[in-house]
Amino acid sequence: MEFVIPGILILIAIFILVRNIRVVPQAQAYVIERLGAYNTTWHVGLHFKIPFIESISKKVSLKEQVYDFPPQPVITKDNVTMQIDTVLYFEITDPKLYTYGVENPINAIENLSATTLRNIIGDLELDQTLTSRDVINSKMRAILDEATDPWGIKVNRVELKNILPPREIQDAMEKQMKAERERRESILRAEGEKKSAILIAEGEKESAILRADARKQSQILEAQGEAEAILAVQTATAEGIRRINESLPSEAVIKLKALEAFEAAANGKATKIIIPSEISGLAGLATSFKEVITEDKNS
Repeated sequence: MEFVIPGILILIAIFILVRNIRVVPQAQAYVIERLGAYNTTWHVGLHFKIPFIESISKKVSLKEQVYDFPPQPVITKDNVTMQIDTVLYFEITDPKLYTYGVENPINAIENLSATTLRNIIGDLELDQTLTSRDVINSKMRAILDEATDPWGIKVNRVELKNILPPREIQDAMEKQMKAERERRESILRAEGEKKSAILIAEGEKESAILRADARKQSQILEAQGEAEAILAVQTATAEGIRRINESLPSEAVIKLKALEAFEAAANGKATKIIIPSEISGLAGLATSFKEVITEDKNS
């Protein structure tokens, strides 16, 4: 019996010691109180708690946490009531302040985010609210981060998940968007038709220019051909005159050539031909000579 009681006491002591050995896992912290007052904060690793004197007041997760708060009714500057729900991303930076700073921190953050959202939306009109999500998110994050700093909480991001205007407002917005799309479609169609007409006109213009240029080139080539033909005739005539001059023709030959020229002229459409007297005498002589040759042939 004398050995049983000490053995039991030793077992109880060992059990108590083992029960007061704690291992703090990663991304957690334990807030330790000694005799009801804050003593220290345990972080990752092995720790020993003094039995019956120290106690674990709170186990705090240091991971980033996400809370999706239910939709909150807010009123815009132009008196439109809408429902907005927010998503809050935060993490605990000081376990002591988180434990002793405020009662029920999550509920406090939810109420604070609701009042902050109402204040911000109250200064904006409906259109600004729908198009200024980034501005609202930034303002809310800055205000909430500053307000929750004494609670050992850091607000990383605030996102407006949904903005739900009244049904009649949604219908009016849909009609407005439809009208805007139709207007843009009409503008695009008109611009397309305008560009098409411009391209057609430019094509016709270029075609007319090309046709005119072709006619011009054709006329130039014809004129060049005629000029070359005239030049060739004049050259040949000049060459003939040169050769006649070189052969030193008699006056009778010259008059005979002149008579041949007038004979060629007489075969044309001229109704009157004036023949100089010198050539007319030569013409009579030529006729008499022709008659004499004809009589000789007949005889």
